[in-house]
Amino acid sequence: MNVVNPSAFFDHSPLIGLANPLAPPIRIAVVGDRVLGHASFGVAYEGPPGCVHGGFLAASFDEVCGMAQSLTGNPGMTGTLTIRYRKPTPLLTDLVFEAKVDRVEGRKIFVTSQVSADGVMTAEAEGLFISVGQERFAKMAEEVLAKSEAKR
Repeated sequence: MNVVNPSAFFDHSPLIGLANPLAPPIRIAVVGDRVLGHASFGVAYEGPPGCVHGGFLAASFDEVCGMAQSLTGNPGMTGTLTIRYRKPTPLLTDLVFEAKVDRVEGRKIFVTSQVSADGVMTAEAEGLFISVGQERFAKMAEEVLAKSEAKR
């Protein structure tokens, strides 16, 4: 795992990981100081009839907000994530997620995000991430690798 490049970490993500065959179809790009995510969820992600399950939306927000907070250069982990579901989010529709860092206070990184379907916001999120630093992420990766090798 490449902890020097925060984007490389996301390749194994359960939601946006290009190396993960189970990940929903979310494509993420950094555009200036924002993260844009594009997705169209199929029926496997259905909650209410014809709508994306709120849990998949929450997990998607965690991913796009997580990518946004990593742009600070001091990657962190989710402390809190508050979702406001405004309208049903339709399945089989092009969705656009947008996330940006609002502010940084010490180790706290505050991020906001929203998702839109056909230009209409369906949900929004606020996240608080706690910076743990590159060294801590590297140590965590080493510990996971060591456990994995010990089980072989």
